[in-house]
Amino acid sequence: MKIALIHDYLTQRGGAERVFKLLCHHFPTADIYTSLYDPVETIELGDRAVQTTVLQNIPGASKHFRLMAPFYYSAFRALDLRDYDLLISSSTSFAKSVRKRPDAQHICFCHNVTRFLWDTETYLRKFSGYQKFYALIQPIFQAMRSTDLASAREPDLYIANSTTVASRIKNIYSQNALVVNYPIDASKFSFSSQKQDYYLVCSRLLSYKRIDVVVDAFNALKLPLKIIGEGPEEMQLKARAGSNIEFLGPVSDSTRMELMAHAQAVLVAALEDYGLVPIEANASGTPVIAYGAGGVLDTQVPGQTGVFFKSQTAESVQDAVTSAAGINWDYRSIQEHALSNFSETIFFQKVDQVIDQFCDRRAAPKLVRA
Repeated sequence: MKIALIHDYLTQRGGAERVFKLLCHHFPTADIYTSLYDPVETIELGDRAVQTTVLQNIPGASKHFRLMAPFYYSAFRALDLRDYDLLISSSTSFAKSVRKRPDAQHICFCHNVTRFLWDTETYLRKFSGYQKFYALIQPIFQAMRSTDLASAREPDLYIANSTTVASRIKNIYSQNALVVNYPIDASKFSFSSQKQDYYLVCSRLLSYKRIDVVVDAFNALKLPLKIIGEGPEEMQLKARAGSNIEFLGPVSDSTRMELMAHAQAVLVAALEDYGLVPIEANASGTPVIAYGAGGVLDTQVPGQTGVFFKSQTAESVQDAVTSAAGINWDYRSIQEHALSNFSETIFFQKVDQVIDQFCDRRAAPKLVRA
């Protein structure tokens, strides 16, 4: 079976790119396609050839890849993929629009619906000054929504990373999606049952991450809190924080691993589509205190691997921290939960099962979640 792997654009490093890298390693003989490729700024693919679209010929396109948005659909549809028996697209937006020959199959790992089209104001809020251009952007996006809906009919099967994303795929694209939770690299985390006297946040310091409510909660609790990460909210959060809160900035992988393994708990206050940090914490034998919505509903077991708080408020976080402190955690069981459900081995066992069943047409895939 001849396979093509297709990703939106390889111009940055992020969660979607990390999953695509895993797919490339798992299918070492598959051909790789993307719209734009910048090998310096994106994932390491070794000596694998990466085939691009006509957009690659536009000067500066890789650097300013977001400005290319109206042109991606046609660029992907222009790719000639008739030689392939299976297309595997990795997409948050455009790669799902590729065309195949009638007897081929197309499986889409859909990391999300096209958020800038379907949740425009929330998506653009992180770009300063977007309001100035909103009147110009909106009619362009409205036209693109029709194209996005048409493109969403191309895949024969959707795989989502969480039930939250699967629900969006159903609501926006009217397509059903199987849920296969994405994995962590378990080798990057170490276990410790010897917890130290601090709590931990690992996050980019962005407004939607809601680190502000965690800071306010720990100002009131007077408990030690360490924050790993950087971002535009850093100065505001530092000005807000008491002396019990320490901002560490970006740290090495080894330092992050040690801090995560020895924390009392790792806090996650954002509404995440999926979120790897809670699973990474569990792989270190550390419980999670998280806002009880989104991806954590797939990955955490209340009272066993973590505690949920009901609202993104300081008071709700305080209550959850107090509740977690009263639980006699089984740290080894927490680690086992992560390793037995979210390792790369488990992930690809499930992916291979889905692909084998789907492409052989012997039966519809039965898998619904990790």
